[in-house]
Amino acid sequence: MNMQLKIDDNNMLKLLETEDANELFALTDRSRNYLREWLPWVDFTLNVDHTKSFIQFCQNQHANHDGFNAGIWFKGEIAGCIGYHAIDWVNKKTSIGYWLGENYQGHGIMTKACEKMVDYAFHHLGLNRVEIRCGVENVKSRAIPEKLRFTQEGCIRQAEWIYDHYIDHVVYGMLRSDWGERVN
Repeated sequence: MNMQLKIDDNNMLKLLETEDANELFALTDRSRNYLREWLPWVDFTLNVDHTKSFIQFCQNQHANHDGFNAGIWFKGEIAGCIGYHAIDWVNKKTSIGYWLGENYQGHGIMTKACEKMVDYAFHHLGLNRVEIRCGVENVKSRAIPEKLRFTQEGCIRQAEWIYDHYIDHVVYGMLRSDWGERVN
């Protein structure tokens, strides 16, 4: 199951493998305080076994044609993760989630990774719609769909519980017809 998508000379997406668990957990652990602000799963990823369970979930999801979660490699190091949540094959749509380790911010890595995943969804999976949902106040996460010219479609109030409070989500959508027409 060695699926890889080359982005450019420095960036690659690769289906996570069990042997990636130590490196992925170390990245999560190093960025724990940074990631915790927006990601509710961080406090539940306490050891390498939790990361291995996540990787197994990702492999099962991919084997069942229900999504693709990848590690993002930047210059040979794992920098974060990006993936499709479950794929709705009837309606030909999915949503994308992503995170990047704190030390990898500011290099355009996530924008490139997200662009590759959207392109793959439309041109290889034949999907018609891709969504990205971000915390309203998560400026860095929101910058990704905005740079890629997604349409801001609305706000879902109290969409996610983050440790001790609810946050609202902004919903961004991209249609295959819009993706083909956009100008970089």
